Amino acid sequence: MTFDLLLTWTARTVRARYQQSFLGGLWAILQPAAMAVVLSVVFTRFLPIDTGEVPYLVFAYAGMIPWALFANSLTDMVDSLVGNMNLVTKICFRREVLPIAALLARVVDFAIALALLLVLIPLFGLSLPIGVLAYLPLPLSVQLTFSLGLGLAGAALNVFYRDVRHLFVLLLQVAFYATPVIYPISLVPESIRPLYQLNPMVGVIGAYHDILLRAEPPDASLAIAALVAAAVMVGGYALFKKTEPQFADIV
Repeated sequence: MTFDLLLTWTARTVRARYQQSFLGGLWAILQPAAMAVVLSVVFTRFLPIDTGEVPYLVFAYAGMIPWALFANSLTDMVDSLVGNMNLVTKICFRREVLPIAALLARVVDFAIALALLLVLIPLFGLSLPIGVLAYLPLPLSVQLTFSLGLGLAGAALNVFYRDVRHLFVLLLQVAFYATPVIYPISLVPESIRPLYQLNPMVGVIGAYHDILLRAEPPDASLAIAALVAAAVMVGGYALFKKTEPQFADIV
């Protein structure tokens, strides 16, 4: 029953997002693509960044896709309970379905944007990494685990303190520059890399770049990301379940 509800709510969320949209699912491509184009102009014309043999546009787009999944899904999850207060207060069901469905709906956008990247890679003269694409579920699973942990905690706290949503937006803006989305990890001084890699998205974005652009398996930084993500997931879920009985009274 819960699984059926999760699938139904995920499908409803996707339909509602694009139902009255002229471009529909193309918005999943336009957001990261537009950012990648702007960044490409800035960091190739004005402040050049060395990305090796990978054209900067492809490098930036490959980083923007998972970052868009992370940022958009986290924002949606934090809003998921408050935005569906009628269900939370009047219907008995497992409330974690709402943030999980919000996350899964954004995975659909990720898949659409990723399909374009797989077309761009050979168009820009890079070899399509068919042999290592099997590694893609690794960074994706770590990212989803980390996102869900944060999202469950954020959704629960947002019920009690509505400014939590604004806090998450602010933190995402800061985290964008603390994650190798628009620059390679090689530019980060080695002296601070151990601290830098405590951000799970560092290992996640690095793994996507390794797999998609360098045709290499992920390195050890993804294992560090997985450990931190698992801890965040456990803590976020525990907080959510502890506060869940109070949702109906406060929302």
